[in-house]
Amino acid sequence: MKLRLFTMLALLLTVMPLQADRFKDVQVQHTELAQDLYMLTGAGGNMATVIAGDKVLLVDSQYAELADKIKAKLSELGAKAGVTTLVNTHLHGDHVGGNSQLAGGVDIIAHHNVLSRLAQDSKFPRNGLPNITFKQQLKFTLGGQTIRLDYLPPSHTDGDIVVWFEQANVVHFGDLLFEGRFPFIDTNNGGSVKGYIDNTQTLLGMLNEQTKVIPGHGQLTDKAGVQRSLDMMQATLAIVQGYKAAGLTEQQAIEKGLGPQWQSWHWNFITEQRWIKTLYHADVN
Repeated sequence: MKLRLFTMLALLLTVMPLQADRFKDVQVQHTELAQDLYMLTGAGGNMATVIAGDKVLLVDSQYAELADKIKAKLSELGAKAGVTTLVNTHLHGDHVGGNSQLAGGVDIIAHHNVLSRLAQDSKFPRNGLPNITFKQQLKFTLGGQTIRLDYLPPSHTDGDIVVWFEQANVVHFGDLLFEGRFPFIDTNNGGSVKGYIDNTQTLLGMLNEQTKVIPGHGQLTDKAGVQRSLDMMQATLAIVQGYKAAGLTEQQAIEKGLGPQWQSWHWNFITEQRWIKTLYHADVN
């Protein structure tokens, strides 16, 4: 018994440093998009920030372990204080994990479905829960920017919003865009393939050729990049639905694959196989 306890303790002590060190080499980088407006990258979902003197807006918070690095980057960019307003584009941990460290005690804004789902997670810090919620749209101003939060019908999840910086012609899509990658459709949290495609079409019609688009994951892009993502989803859905109509099983569809044209969209989280599974079971009616 003692040996077993010792072994378990030894394993725990081995794993803990690995968890603590997983972000050791991550650097938070910035891209200036307009005066006082930046895109931030690190690990997890892309962020955006507006820095206006003692007011600092941050869109998404990545992971708790990166909070100090994010604070340092904000300070480097001219922030005179900590985050004063935090917006969460949806509920996933790589977008809300740093909430309590970065914005505990200040305004945290999200769609009301995000609060509802996070509140059910007993492990999520209570001071990181959104304390301002809305159902359709919310507007406010900061640093000369009108910031508009628009809710989109269920797609990636049932709580996704996009964040418009109107004067700068910049929009943060959250995980309604995985630039150059197969997207994640979280059906366990209200996601829908049809909704994702429909929302992409809707948003595409709201962009112009100069709009800068911050994706939830991937590189800064534009209207053409959003169009490429839509084209991929429509084409691959047609392929997989064609397999299904022909009587192929899910495994047979995976074995046939999507063809070489879409190989570059495969990545470590949503592989070609996982994307085919998602499309095979999609409710597209």
